Amino acid sequence: MAGSGKMILAGVALMSAASFAQINDLVKTPPMGWNSWNVFHQNINETQIRGIADVMVSSGMKDAGYIYLNLDDNWMAKTRDANGDLQADPTRFPSGMKALGDYIHSKGLKFGIYGDRGLRTCHHYYNSASFPNSQSGSYMKEERDAKMFASWGVDYLKYDNCEPASGSNQQKDYERMRDALLNSGRDIVFSICAWGYQDWMPKTGNLWRTTGDIGNAWSIPTGFFRGIVEIIDENEKHYTVAGSGRWNDPDMLQVGNGVLTMDESRA
Repeated sequence: MAGSGKMILAGVALMSAASFAQINDLVKTPPMGWNSWNVFHQNINETQIRGIADVMVSSGMKDAGYIYLNLDDNWMAKTRDANGDLQADPTRFPSGMKALGDYIHSKGLKFGIYGDRGLRTCHHYYNSASFPNSQSGSYMKEERDAKMFASWGVDYLKYDNCEPASGSNQQKDYERMRDALLNSGRDIVFSICAWGYQDWMPKTGNLWRTTGDIGNAWSIPTGFFRGIVEIIDENEKHYTVAGSGRWNDPDMLQVGNGVLTMDESRA
């Protein structure tokens, strides 16, 4: 069942008996594309992202199946607008997210964006002095934010795990956004970024991070950041839960970021 508006209520009703993948039917193969974080981190702007869209097409990456162009953290303004809606940073994204999504779609690509299940996104949380009142997280604002993403033409949501509200429940927070996406009126891939696999995830998202963040290294044996060797080993433990529309996510590739050898990159 494609995640059309006509099937949303039926999809929600079936959630207890079926995986999310069976309901929204969006990514029969693992989604492939480009994400801004590993190369630009929080320093992103619309000119740069439009340029990436151009290169994804001209380089042949789109034709090879890399169709998702995903903005990571810090695309948003420091505060929500007067209506309580998320808004793009007016300096770095002066044309707004709808115009950027339209440009990405005009290239035959799909538009991905970043959100967080807590009070603030990870960058805003870890840089609290610069973002004291950002409310960039979607906690208890899931319906509002999902509808806004849909209105911008978003095709993919990476949903992070920073600054959870006091007394909140991780699983329920992710389930609320799952249901909000199903009720948004648009097909949106749901990528759970909670830094480790849990049994509830296949009924909640299309893909889920199985590890901490990948570092730009072949091996980082201890700490939150993991090297490629450790990522492979940790991801392999959960191979039985993966399948059409439901995927283990070992985080983003570090290929081309100046550290890995050619053999390591190929691996």
